Amino acid sequence: MPVTKTNSFQLEEATISYLQEALKKEEITSLKLVRMYIERISEYNHNGPGLNAVIEINPDAIHIAEALDAERLSKGARGPLHGIPVLIKDNINTGDAMHTSAGSLAMSESYADQDAFIVAKLREAGAIILGKTNLTEWANFMTENMPNGFSSRGGQVLNPYGPGKFDVSGSSSGSGSAVAANFAVAAIGTETSGSITSPAAANSIVGIKPTVGLLSRFGIIPISVSQDTAGPMTRTVADAAILLGAMTGFDHNDAATLKAAYSSRTDYTAYLREHALNGTRIGISYEYSVRELSPSQRELFDHAIAIMKEKGAEIVTLNSVTPLEKEEGDFNVLLYEFKSGINSYLNRHTKLPSITSLEDVIGYNLKHPEECLKYGQVLLEQSENTSGTLTESSYLNSRLDDLKKTRDLGINQALNEFQLDAILYPTDAGYGFPAKAGYPSISVPAGYDNEGKPFGILFTADAFSEPKLIALAYSFEQATKYRVPPKM
Repeated sequence: MPVTKTNSFQLEEATISYLQEALKKEEITSLKLVRMYIERISEYNHNGPGLNAVIEINPDAIHIAEALDAERLSKGARGPLHGIPVLIKDNINTGDAMHTSAGSLAMSESYADQDAFIVAKLREAGAIILGKTNLTEWANFMTENMPNGFSSRGGQVLNPYGPGKFDVSGSSSGSGSAVAANFAVAAIGTETSGSITSPAAANSIVGIKPTVGLLSRFGIIPISVSQDTAGPMTRTVADAAILLGAMTGFDHNDAATLKAAYSSRTDYTAYLREHALNGTRIGISYEYSVRELSPSQRELFDHAIAIMKEKGAEIVTLNSVTPLEKEEGDFNVLLYEFKSGINSYLNRHTKLPSITSLEDVIGYNLKHPEECLKYGQVLLEQSENTSGTLTESSYLNSRLDDLKKTRDLGINQALNEFQLDAILYPTDAGYGFPAKAGYPSISVPAGYDNEGKPFGILFTADAFSEPKLIALAYSFEQATKYRVPPKM
């Protein structure tokens, strides 16, 4: 078994504040911390249950830890992330010795030209980039019916609560599995539609999908300029708040961050309020929310609602939040924006002379079908068939329709008409609407069904409402403390 204790120090389920206090008291060093996490990854990533959550380890992690230990002794800690190991999803650039591949064999030798903006911010805060996490290939925008967590480069990520039994969800599968399995105290995921919040729920952790523009997307392999964002995945709401604040900031390389100039924070821990649910109005489109739930999951959802009422929240039942609850939505926005975004990324950030366009990726896969095309590449091919100029009427109409139905006739209308503080869904029922709107959401553990499968709930509201959502999620978390570590 791996060494998870030293003296009174306990690695498993450690939080950022706990680790920082242990570092301050010299019960542990960042070097020892990195070695302990690497040992745990060695024990469980390819061995034991074979979670396959980590795709690459940073060869410089030990050196960086030693340097940060020396800095702590000389100057003191930079802040709450000083010397704290963090994992990064493998579609986020690190300008170091690690690859950035989006899980694709076509990109397996790709080294980014520089750190993504958010990675640079984490390093500035003193975080140690421990490694890269596996993911659903191309952030699950490669083909239809690809299993969540599968990539041709990294293999299949498994859920630590039921390896091979429970869906790990995606596309930030490795980040969710790794945090749940205590491979690091925190990880960064990315979301276009559900790719942070859904694996957070599936792995009984917290995931924040921020407002589009709160965090820079510069240096992140894209799907959709309209919907993409990175975000924290942690075991507690407090840790997610710490990580979120460390990554905010204006970036001239991402125009979306302009709108966050007067709305972002560098410290979201001020909103960790235990009694935040008291006096709030929470809207629920109940019939839509429960229609896909199993009986035991419905019990968990109903119990979560009952707890909120006990804590002073008023629950407002809505006929619907958005027309899309009763319509068949499309993903035209993603289909058209992917080609534009990926071609720009490949020309700007990679050093692969043979892979400079989506067409090149498709061609590489066709030349290596056994390794690369186990599930096909239907979405890549459909996207390649678009112009790449975003001029098609079908794209423009879908983009406008998404905004109208998720904002004007959706979340904004519901919040205003019923004077709501937030809207609540089971995580897997509601993540798509704030995603299309570009609005924030936070998923928090809400128990385990009768098979032991994790279940989560999702709070959402309008743009830049992260402080309110963090407060609500923290209040619910403190009232329930549902999360328990997986048995591995």
